[in-house]
Amino acid sequence: MTEQAKTGPLAGVRVVDLTSVVFGPYATQIMADMGAEVIKVEPPAGDNTRYISAGPVPGLGGVYVNVNRGKKSVMLDLTKPEGKEALRRMIARADVFIHSMRGSAIKKLGFEYEAVKAIKPDIVYTNCYGYSRRGPEADSPAYDDTIQAECGITHVQGLMNGEPGYVATIMADKVAGLHALYSTMMALFHRERTGEGQEVEVTMFEAMSSFMLVEHANGMLFEPPLGPANYHRAVERNRRPYKTKDGYVAALIYNDKHWSAFIASVQPEWAAGEKGVEFDALEKRAKQIGRVYGLLGETFLTKTTQEWLDLLRSLHIPTAPLRTTDELFDNEQLNAIGFFEEIDTPQGKMRFPGVPTWFSATPGKVAGHAPLLGENTAEVLADLGLIAEAEADSGS
Repeated sequence: MTEQAKTGPLAGVRVVDLTSVVFGPYATQIMADMGAEVIKVEPPAGDNTRYISAGPVPGLGGVYVNVNRGKKSVMLDLTKPEGKEALRRMIARADVFIHSMRGSAIKKLGFEYEAVKAIKPDIVYTNCYGYSRRGPEADSPAYDDTIQAECGITHVQGLMNGEPGYVATIMADKVAGLHALYSTMMALFHRERTGEGQEVEVTMFEAMSSFMLVEHANGMLFEPPLGPANYHRAVERNRRPYKTKDGYVAALIYNDKHWSAFIASVQPEWAAGEKGVEFDALEKRAKQIGRVYGLLGETFLTKTTQEWLDLLRSLHIPTAPLRTTDELFDNEQLNAIGFFEEIDTPQGKMRFPGVPTWFSATPGKVAGHAPLLGENTAEVLADLGLIAEAEADSGS
């Protein structure tokens, strides 16, 4: 590992990574940022994500580069004996084995949990699936779009927007990736205390169902149900950025303190005198939140975006301009904390969104560039003694 990679809280942890696309690679990218040595094992065709977006050279598309930075790439054909042997030797030295194949596929290759445990008894073995293998959908294929549909995202988007829709980010992949990360870390923590390894299962559908039902379970939590499974404020059709005289602004005038400050300063006609009583408590506003949003929407049309930003900030009411994702790359707050990290790579300088968490003693850092397909194969196999053995065999 590089000196830079040794600084994080996971320094010394070795991860054998058989994941692809974003779900698993996002989890292992964070492990790499936090100092783990992550060896990404790819088939001869490589991870498909290498080729789906723009990049400086073929096979280094932007999405792939971002979620595979700081890892080593070893190209192995796991259908062949020599590929299997190389992987077995990696496992023998590893703390974590993580994959995103279907259960039947990883078993066919001979690397299901029991087989891996036989090689390294205290291994933490993490399965990244679309659906739990304990249910009827075991081995069903899953992608972000289909999981968004199945976990209720398209439904609640329809409640708000009038027709079903996806959210404009691969939310299911990323949320499931974070679940894979914390689950693996918890299993490692258990092993540190007890010496016992274990198998972990993380799935997109179950993770996203849990994620969506944090607030949307709502009335369906109770028996008998006290209402539908949605959080009415979140799906209200008038919940949107407020249009101003010259653009838009985001604001949430929510609690009673903020509400009183807003009404006292702006003095909208619809809240004057006795008319304001029906809005003077959060409980009252919550029961008619659509109407409240509508009235606020009319009021925001009376000033410019900057006038609203200045006023609401002076009242300590949460407010923000609408930014593009391009604008995040030159954001005052992000720049002030050194959020972006520029590193030299064989393809030139790259500017990565860095580690979003802060540690006083063991800070993480972008551990290095994303590898070309098989870039580290010779290095890793030599370290395992396999290249020397192959040369000796060929010379005998």
